[in-house]
Amino acid sequence: MTSTFDLIIKDATVTTHRASEVADVGVRDGKTAAIGDLSQADAGTVIPARGLHLLPGVMDTQVHFREPGAEHKEDLESGSRAAVAGGVTAVFEMPNTNPSTTTPEAIDDKLKRAQGRMWTDHAFYVGASAENADDLAELERIPGTSGVKIFMGSSTGTLLVPDDETLLRAMKSGRRRVAVHAEDEARLEERKHLAEQGGPEQHPIWRDVDTALLATKRAVAAAREANRPVHILHVTTAAEMEFLAGQKDIATVETTPQHLTLEAPDCYQRLGTYAQMNPPIRAGQLDGLWRAVQDGVVDVIGSDHAPHTHEEKGKPYPSSPAGMPGVQTLLPLLLNHASQERLSLARLVELTSLTATRIFGISGKGQLEEGFDADYTLVDLKHRWTVGEDWIQSKCGWSPFTDMQLTGKPMGTIIRGHRVMWEDELCGAPIGEPIRFDATG
Repeated sequence: MTSTFDLIIKDATVTTHRASEVADVGVRDGKTAAIGDLSQADAGTVIPARGLHLLPGVMDTQVHFREPGAEHKEDLESGSRAAVAGGVTAVFEMPNTNPSTTTPEAIDDKLKRAQGRMWTDHAFYVGASAENADDLAELERIPGTSGVKIFMGSSTGTLLVPDDETLLRAMKSGRRRVAVHAEDEARLEERKHLAEQGGPEQHPIWRDVDTALLATKRAVAAAREANRPVHILHVTTAAEMEFLAGQKDIATVETTPQHLTLEAPDCYQRLGTYAQMNPPIRAGQLDGLWRAVQDGVVDVIGSDHAPHTHEEKGKPYPSSPAGMPGVQTLLPLLLNHASQERLSLARLVELTSLTATRIFGISGKGQLEEGFDADYTLVDLKHRWTVGEDWIQSKCGWSPFTDMQLTGKPMGTIIRGHRVMWEDELCGAPIGEPIRFDATG
């Protein structure tokens, strides 16, 4: 009897964290249904993929899509459109919007805004604050939430949690892994005068290595006291990586493509305020960050996509806002690094899909295996190209990596068996749905 599928991807190099092999992949009802020789099977749609590598769908677990409150520079539609253009199938969106995502009503509002508008599957962080710290255990269980986000430094409104007492209250309220922006607010305030003494090259001097390391140690100490797993976001220093290497029983680690690619002072000389982000791009840290990637200290790579308009970025430092777009270039940059043998394709898969599903308890995603959601990213490892401004989908219209020559490009994005991007063209309409988690049902 001939097997029938909704979709067959033919002759792809199917790539997981374990191995790569040329095979066909059959999709039925939005799930991976078969992997192997499907030459005798039928399908409603067949995608020839000889010469392309088929990866589990790439996830970006740190994006700021600015809606509600700052839709002039990004919104849920444009941000997720940029994501699928870069091969990303799912995103976790951050709570520092206006209003902040700190209540059931704010979470519900984002989920409703996403319906029919987001191209990717999605989840939304709830932000911790002094006002809701005791309610986080209930908030983190709302379906569609990716967990709790704590800003120890540099946030907006009531989201800043600078003191250890509130930090511990938030850690003790709930069970899911807490994501933390670790910069020490007291040290930032003490050193703020340093930002006034020059241009954007002062940014990593003001927000120095000790500012990050001190906060990371405080976050891990609070996590241990609360017996709560913690996820340290956008780690930028070798010193933090050395410390976190000994904390893997309770702490997981993220770094970003920009911190693995750019370096001070060159980036500030070339890009000025367009290289400004928090924590900063630094000098002398690249080797330590890459060593942490290669040694397994880093668990996840997220983009920290945080766009601003040209007008906003054009303000003189330090009045200029921190943040840069990155969701669309996350995978291309990593593919380029893979082409230069800084990481293997198997390690890339771990960092962009597999490990995130494990540490955040994502249901049914992150693995290219039968029974899992048919989320795939098709890439051409040999494609040489230049990042053009016309390729950028984000509303801000720029990237710090414009004009950069890369090897390796996302050629197709498939979400639950539906092709949403193919060879730089969007396909169909937005079909994103809330991500399911073990902790929320």
